[in-house]
Amino acid sequence: MRINQFNRLVLFAGLILSLSRPIFAFGGDKPSRIKFVDRPAVATTNVNYVSNRKPLQPLRFIKLPVTAIKPEGWLKKYLELQRDGLTGHLGEISAWLEKKDNAWLNSGGQNGWEEVPYWLKGYGNLAYILNDPKMIAETKVWIEAVFKSQKPDGYFGPTTIRNGKKDLWANMIMLWALQSYYEFSGDKRVISLMTNYFKWQLDVPEADFLKDYWENSRGGDNLLSVYWLYNITGDSFLLELGNKIHRNTADWTNDSKLPNWHNVNVAQCFREPAIYSMQTGDKVMEQASYNGFNLIRRIFGQVPGGMYGADENARMGYIDPRQGTETCGFVEQMASDEIMLRITGDPFWAEHAEDVAFNSYPAAVLPDFKGLRYITCPNEVISDSKNHSPGIENSGPFLAMNPFSSRCCQHNHSQGWPYFVEHLALATPDNGVAFALYGACTANMKVADNKQVTIKEKTNYPFEESVRFTINTNGEVAFPLYLRIPVWCKNGSIKINGVVEPEKPAAGKYAMIQRTWNNGDMITLDLPMELSLRQWEVNKKSVSVNYGPLTFSLKIAERYEKLDSKATAIGDSKWQQGANATQWPTFEIYPESPWNYALQLTGLNPLQNLKVSRKIWPQDNFPFTTGSVPIEVRAKGQRIPSWKIDRYGLCGVLPDENAIKDDKVEEIILIPMGAARLRISSFPTVTGK
Repeated sequence: MRINQFNRLVLFAGLILSLSRPIFAFGGDKPSRIKFVDRPAVATTNVNYVSNRKPLQPLRFIKLPVTAIKPEGWLKKYLELQRDGLTGHLGEISAWLEKKDNAWLNSGGQNGWEEVPYWLKGYGNLAYILNDPKMIAETKVWIEAVFKSQKPDGYFGPTTIRNGKKDLWANMIMLWALQSYYEFSGDKRVISLMTNYFKWQLDVPEADFLKDYWENSRGGDNLLSVYWLYNITGDSFLLELGNKIHRNTADWTNDSKLPNWHNVNVAQCFREPAIYSMQTGDKVMEQASYNGFNLIRRIFGQVPGGMYGADENARMGYIDPRQGTETCGFVEQMASDEIMLRITGDPFWAEHAEDVAFNSYPAAVLPDFKGLRYITCPNEVISDSKNHSPGIENSGPFLAMNPFSSRCCQHNHSQGWPYFVEHLALATPDNGVAFALYGACTANMKVADNKQVTIKEKTNYPFEESVRFTINTNGEVAFPLYLRIPVWCKNGSIKINGVVEPEKPAAGKYAMIQRTWNNGDMITLDLPMELSLRQWEVNKKSVSVNYGPLTFSLKIAERYEKLDSKATAIGDSKWQQGANATQWPTFEIYPESPWNYALQLTGLNPLQNLKVSRKIWPQDNFPFTTGSVPIEVRAKGQRIPSWKIDRYGLCGVLPDENAIKDDKVEEIILIPMGAARLRISSFPTVTGK
């Protein structure tokens, strides 16, 4: 009896003790602890990857080497289309990439100033990610020429003189291509070249340094490369050069105006103060980049898709969603978001990168990636080769899908998806891993103290609500794993090895899972999506429809007309003599169904008429066409007869709120904005029952 009573007391005491302890969820036999944080702490330094060296402020996230992440699913398909399309074959088309008389291959050459490095920095990364031998060999042709071009004084590349001074803009781009090549190859000639070049820059008189328009606006790109090299070598002169570059770069810190309103410059250059803040530790500088980002959007960015209506250069009064952004602007904004994410850790930048990547950028190129257009707009119902100026700021055929045209975007588009893929997994200061952007991939990386792990991410996100991770290790390894909980996700959940974690995910934060991981451990992140509306007050209270990270556009039947790319190219376009326009045609796109709808919303529940409909996943693994989208929203609309193509041949500006609507209520279909190359994404509204 005494023994039984004693056993009962022990069991009771154990029960009381267990209830008094913190509750952990168990995967297998290893406890997990989850807490929700604004961003990773920086009290420790990552021992596995090169990161910011003191006195630079620590990075919140550290980019992995270019070959560490292999895309899967639709992202891999997109990169393969890019390889087989314009990016991979531009060297056969563009006169700027022709090897004969090329400025980057021959010191006396004339062609290829910014175009070669623009193209190469994306083309090379695409080659490394896909491990394509032919593309890697082509990349090395250009990289070897860069090494050979360096002069005894340290300068490299072609000499471009503007206003009596050497223009350094094209060199800034090539430095990025060299950095990726170093990540791929470990070739120490990159370090030597950059060191000698930066010593040359330090000796350039300040009166002659970064004074031309492009280099002056974009000095932040040069600055980022200086810090990249400093983190490897620790040479103190590089910090002196960092101060010099910032002093001579356009001032992007003003709280009420920008140095210029060129759409690509804004997307690319607002990040410069935050980059410099890594050296100064000045949070005011970091905040200046937030202000620059918001400033153009307060005026010109009251539109869906994450961008702004600047055409090439923003103009007061032209703020309607029928204004657009260059393709260059999309990819530079994505790059800025990724850089800001690494510097600040703020999940906002991941949210915004997805907004542009999923909603704005895909529609700027043909589905087969064999043509692109210069200007893409949230409301765009004609994509032709006519001159639409002054309706858009540019004079010329800037709306057609032309592979021979749009000289800057034709080359600079190449970075968009490769850079996005490179940021799908990131290292953290505490020797862990973070997933801030979501997409199917396999990440091979080091965690803890030089422990190798492989993490496989399976998902069709953003077209699917579930993201699944499998951890592969050679044994037990403890490290933190961070998952971004999107700001739009109110009812998410996390499972580890099939067991639901009790902690409710906090929207807009990171779930930090601290755990000893075993081979085969699985995490499932469920991110339920809900319909929502966003109203654009300054644009006549028009609305856009969102479902999770996706924005939806009216599905418009598209009619493609094939044209001669040479006959329809912009005036400054050039192509190689052997370029075959029949293999690379231009396409104009015209609407074959009505587009002038007001979206009918109900008074008490505006979303009542909107119904999400899911379809089968496309067999070709490519969800960005009107016929292949795996998700639609069915809605109701009423036509506005006065809303027509205007005198400039463009979608008319949004009609007044009280514009007369047809009595007939029609069912309309909305599809993801990125799949709609003709689209209405910002809708007038009408109240219905």
